[in-house]
Amino acid sequence: MSYQDVFVLFWEQVKESAEEGRFAKLTMAKTIGKPNLRNIFLRPVYSEEGFKVLLKLRYRSRDTEDKEDLLTLEEAFIVLKSHLKKHFSSVLLFSTTKDVTFKINKKGVGSISEALPTFSDVILAEKDVK
Repeated sequence: MSYQDVFVLFWEQVKESAEEGRFAKLTMAKTIGKPNLRNIFLRPVYSEEGFKVLLKLRYRSRDTEDKEDLLTLEEAFIVLKSHLKKHFSSVLLFSTTKDVTFKINKKGVGSISEALPTFSDVILAEKDVK
């Protein structure tokens, strides 16, 4: 199974955690090489339009300002998928019931593992994004 197929399975757990109100945070980490992009974070935002996420791109260089966007989960999926294997080799979902980690190994094979939850409560992002 390709890493893209495994990522789709991982993303089903992300959507399920959001639907059930358990989504606490999502982080892309383990950069490949030394890109200027250091991390990508998703934090939950409940708005009048429903569940959205605050997507934050954090950069290494102090000359590059961090970027934030308010997105739907579908829009966030497209952004995250575009950075897989290019800039990042792992994605961590933190929910109130479990932590789920998606990893791509050096051979390009994806895997999913679970651990006890890091977060016991969902903390909403407090940022007004244009």
